[in-house]
Amino acid sequence: MSRNLPLAGGETARTACARGLLRTGVEEKSGELLPAAVLAERVGWAADLVSGMVAALLAGHWNAADVDVLAAGEDATGHPLPSNAWMALRRLGWTVGPAGGIRVNDRIVRIAQEAAGRTLRAAKWRADLTAGVLATWPADPVRRTPKEWDQVRAAVPGGEYLPSSVIKGRTRQITAFAKKHGRMPANVFELESAPRIARMLLLSACDGQQATLERADEPGRALLRLQLPTRPDPRSYADWTWVACPIKLPPTVPANAVLHLPTLRIRRGQVRADLAYSHAVPKTRRSGHTVALGVDWGLNTLLSAGAARLHADGTITALGSGGMFRAAGVLAKQHRLRRQGEHLHTKAGRYRRLIAEDEQHDLTARHQVLAEEIRHVSGRRSNLNDALAWAAARWAVDQALAASASVIYVEDLRSMEARGMGRTMNTRLSQAVRGQIVDRSGTWPPRPGIAVVTVPARNTSRHCPQCLVPLRRRKAPDRPTIAGWKWALCGSCGWQGDRDQGAWKRIAARGLTHQTKTVTDRTTGAMAIRTVIDKLEAGAVITPVPKSSRDRSKTGPTRHRTTRPTPRRRRTPSPTGPSGPAGQRPEGHAHTDRRRLPRAADRHQGVTTISTPTNRHRPRGTPLGAGFHRHAHATPPRWTDPIPDTTSDMGSLG
Repeated sequence: MSRNLPLAGGETARTACARGLLRTGVEEKSGELLPAAVLAERVGWAADLVSGMVAALLAGHWNAADVDVLAAGEDATGHPLPSNAWMALRRLGWTVGPAGGIRVNDRIVRIAQEAAGRTLRAAKWRADLTAGVLATWPADPVRRTPKEWDQVRAAVPGGEYLPSSVIKGRTRQITAFAKKHGRMPANVFELESAPRIARMLLLSACDGQQATLERADEPGRALLRLQLPTRPDPRSYADWTWVACPIKLPPTVPANAVLHLPTLRIRRGQVRADLAYSHAVPKTRRSGHTVALGVDWGLNTLLSAGAARLHADGTITALGSGGMFRAAGVLAKQHRLRRQGEHLHTKAGRYRRLIAEDEQHDLTARHQVLAEEIRHVSGRRSNLNDALAWAAARWAVDQALAASASVIYVEDLRSMEARGMGRTMNTRLSQAVRGQIVDRSGTWPPRPGIAVVTVPARNTSRHCPQCLVPLRRRKAPDRPTIAGWKWALCGSCGWQGDRDQGAWKRIAARGLTHQTKTVTDRTTGAMAIRTVIDKLEAGAVITPVPKSSRDRSKTGPTRHRTTRPTPRRRRTPSPTGPSGPAGQRPEGHAHTDRRRLPRAADRHQGVTTISTPTNRHRPRGTPLGAGFHRHAHATPPRWTDPIPDTTSDMGSLG
């Protein structure tokens, strides 16, 4: 298959990834059908051979000198190194081979060199960051002075726009090392050990002599052919055979997309394939936008978004009232998994202290079980975050498509830290998936060409979207005198509304007025507005649209009302039924199948209690199986005291 993608004017190539599954395979030489378990076993043998060679390469070159040589981009003769990692390693003479007696072809060695080269190149940025932090070590690692912040940002590559949380995280890591060893680390290679080796096959480093991928005659399907070993320790090339594996392409892969060789990995006894493909998309613009979607982050409402239009005279108006993406159920499940993970980590730590260095301790087996359970819970949390990020990104892009917006402006909260807001709030902030949502928004659009730009988050929720005057925060619209957080009032222009709704208007207006200041990162291609200019910010206001008064004049005769209205409820009591759910339905709202209050309602409150209990809030409803809102206090249940009949003598609604 040709990898050249034809492009028309105004188009660019975009490479994305989709997930596939290898369910079966056919050995071409013998025609034998390989079930999923056998196919996973043979792919696992090849992955183990590659992992061993990658580990050998990292063990020999995990040091500052070799990483600097690879990152310099030149070999010993001064010639530039190739962009492919495996070719760069061969140019430098960093070769590797399997264990004695095992025979693999040169393409398998390429896969190992490609994986090791990518890992070593990725370590360069962490090495420079650690070196910059060590060179400008502050007097107090917990709190840097403004002068020390300027020094560390100047010493770190790209430190001017680097989030402070990244520098603080590296500082805490160095502090923990110094506390444990009584000295400072020399570099990141002493601070961190060589990373773990993933069991996967990077087929993109191969050519047609190891693997091929072609579209099948049937739409939505492809055929992957690759050489796999017939035994875990192949002794000759005869122990490698060609296997054909059909793949069902996900519906997100366009029919005219160019397919690339996938990456194979083993997960739960199945062969997963990360299918890379390239397709033509319209070029995204940095400026020239007239309709934009502003997106604000929240906790109870994960996303609040709305569209705004920039008119020819420079005024900005909001298009509608916006919408909210609520994920309370997912966040509650995430909170439950986090608590379970914390409990398991605490218990595993106690076992570790009791075991010490005694490998024959009775608790060793239990500690291994806990470690496996921790990995399982961590995997569930990762999958939940990934699913939430994709759902939120798709919702944001759908809002942009519905409003015909050509750009999505998202506030940049990378430097926001979860501290000083209480234990519960800090935990909720640390569980946000803001970065993943921004990344997914740039790759999801079914109709590409929508730019995703981050804007500074300063004062987006604090100032009025119509006059830029600081807002007063209140508890609710019907409680204008009680201080709170959710509702915002402007004492200058009279605007009031949900603070998240006002925030997305500020974000959209700021992005539209600062769109000429958008910059693109050369490495990642991400677009961002990095600074706020006061002159442009003065025009980032939402002009209110005058409300058109509705004509309520009479246009016809008044509808006739009957003199004998039909009662909405029966006024004659129903006969007493048998004890139990059977029998005739009684009058009123009383149910026949419920004789007691639910568990969560009668635990800390009475039937008619609507105020907050005086005892301390102890959110343990989820572990005890009583739901996520154990302390929610609502009006009395209808089955306790039937509501009096006050509507029987009223007119009919018909």
